Amino acid sequence: MIKNITIIVVLIIILFFGFNKFTKEPVIDSPEESVEIVVDTNEVENTETLEVDLTEEPVLENKTKTVIGTSVNGDDITAYHFGSGEKNLLFVSGIHGGYDSNTTSLSNKVIDYLKENPETIPENVRVSIVPVLNIDGANNESEASKISGGRFNANGVDLNRNFACDWQEKATWQNKTVSGGNSAFSEPETKALKSFVETLNPESVVVWYSAAGGVYSSNCHNGVLAETAELTRVFAKASGYPGNEDFDFYEITGDATNWLANEGIPAISVLLTNHEDIEFDKNLKGIKAVLNYYAE
Repeated sequence: MIKNITIIVVLIIILFFGFNKFTKEPVIDSPEESVEIVVDTNEVENTETLEVDLTEEPVLENKTKTVIGTSVNGDDITAYHFGSGEKNLLFVSGIHGGYDSNTTSLSNKVIDYLKENPETIPENVRVSIVPVLNIDGANNESEASKISGGRFNANGVDLNRNFACDWQEKATWQNKTVSGGNSAFSEPETKALKSFVETLNPESVVVWYSAAGGVYSSNCHNGVLAETAELTRVFAKASGYPGNEDFDFYEITGDATNWLANEGIPAISVLLTNHEDIEFDKNLKGIKAVLNYYAE
């Protein structure tokens, strides 16, 4: 009898402690104790085997357009890209905003044409077009557009007097004195183009202006580069514009194409005949001749 009672008591004790073991919640004194992590220092020391290449994507890779900067008023300055070759050709217009708005209209029509006719671009060439550099001067809602036909930016600076070749604070436009800015590349628009050119490293640059009806070579006291002379000849012959070694109507300081020449980059200025017509057919012939020249 006593033996049976003893057995029953032992079973009750076992059941009691067993029940507590499987139902009792663990005690957590603090959050830190509940998330203790052990780190293998050997793994930390060997992380160099897991390096990831974080190099930034090239500006132009797999892109149809690039915002290269902003204007004084904060509007985007955009470059549009066509083709995928290793030779970069750059075309720029609208440096004088509304004053030579027909150059921007020309660039926009060229952009549309290249979208519809991508086969125009040779396999080894990539074309970039900046249709309007002086957006504030071209924007009819901007105060800048109301002064001298929108030739100047929102700071009142003539952007084609703000580049680093013979830069002067007081510059000349025809018989007028205009602002060349506080220093070369003082303006956000010219800084944007400078940075873009340095990134793009173009084979050559064509800049459209109006109005004189001709193609003009660039130089900055170092003579005309041989390739610039050839570029002038090629564009002039195909387009029908007269070719000229330099622009000598009046003294120009801080000019964009002359700065490019100073950087060793072949560059020409193509001046439309007036401020209204875009002369698309003439310029398309010139563009195609340049593309074919660099396709060789």
